[in-house]
Amino acid sequence: MNGDERLFWKKIKHDRVALAALGVIVLLLAVALFGNRMAPYPFDLQNASESLSPPGRAHWMGTDELGRDLFSRLIYGTRVSMSVSLLTALSALILGTLYGAISGYVGGKTDNLMMRAVDVLYALPDLLLIILITVVIGRGILGVFLALSLVGWITVARLIRGEVLRFKELSYIEAARAMGAPHPRILFRHILPNTVGILTVTLTFRIPSAILAESTLSFIGLGLTPPAASWGTLANEGWKALKFYPHLIIFPSLAIFITMLAFNFLGDGLRDALDPSRANARGPTGPTEVKRIGA
Repeated sequence: MNGDERLFWKKIKHDRVALAALGVIVLLLAVALFGNRMAPYPFDLQNASESLSPPGRAHWMGTDELGRDLFSRLIYGTRVSMSVSLLTALSALILGTLYGAISGYVGGKTDNLMMRAVDVLYALPDLLLIILITVVIGRGILGVFLALSLVGWITVARLIRGEVLRFKELSYIEAARAMGAPHPRILFRHILPNTVGILTVTLTFRIPSAILAESTLSFIGLGLTPPAASWGTLANEGWKALKFYPHLIIFPSLAIFITMLAFNFLGDGLRDALDPSRANARGPTGPTEVKRIGA
């Protein structure tokens, strides 16, 4: 471990907020992985005699209109929401990185054409694109995953293109080019490894964006189909009974809120550790792309 890596881990260890956020994320991942063992009831077990029960000993978070245990459904929803958001963020990161890297490295007319296409897509409302793609592909986990992935790579592509344009003008890249190194080797061995830090930070901010986008789709009825449950579908079901049974929407909403807050705080900590010059310029919501649903 070199000096920069030791300094990075030292800063992370002293950032209590980032460490607390990391602990919350690890707990959520554990719930997603071992939810079957933690849930007291099957997520789809119905009991009409306990319909719409308030939180109590038998059901810690109450039950829904079909008598299903809300705590068990929330645990199952953690698995669905986390898996969709993680896979979506990773796929968008890979696609956006490849597109932006090729555009920035090739340059010229190719770069201009590729980025004009990105500008056109970026100008369109993200939620509208996601809804259209979901309607064409179909509802369900696969449809939501493809819709969010096909929209989320745009911001990553713009970011990576700028980084590649900056790195390819450095002297060591010119030296590698002068020595006859092939272009793929220069791009994938000498340029892209230097963007790992910013990609890591971007990933931590993209995951809550994907969670919000999936929850929004499920909330408006374009996400997962019953009996599958995510935090968005649970919030949608709770919204219908908000006046008389507020517990149905409070707990899913808290899960979404805490998860997004944890990822944003972790992203802030990673950003400050990797770029100390921005430590005093921390924004309340992280990078601007988090503000765009699914961006």
